[in-house]
Amino acid sequence: MARGGFRRNKVQKQQGKGELQAVTSEGPFIEWVGKPEYYRHQLTIDGSQYRYESDSTDLGVAIGDMVVFRFVDHADGLIVDRRSLGKWIDPASFS
Repeated sequence: MARGGFRRNKVQKQQGKGELQAVTSEGPFIEWVGKPEYYRHQLTIDGSQYRYESDSTDLGVAIGDMVVFRFVDHADGLIVDRRSLGKWIDPASFS
């Protein structure tokens, strides 16, 4: 049975976890009219550099926090998915 159309292999997203060591932010940027402003953040997590774009300068996490995130290994580098960066909560801390 033949399938029609063009199929592109979907890029597999990976999951990451580590300590946030440094953050540098720049912006706001506007790509085109009608697109809201966004900020570019360079995150250093366990010695690796990641790029993250968000609509505000507040990431919701602080330096020294254990963070979890989804990312893609792109030709431009490691890119964290939007709205996937969060603080890791240790289950042992609940009582």
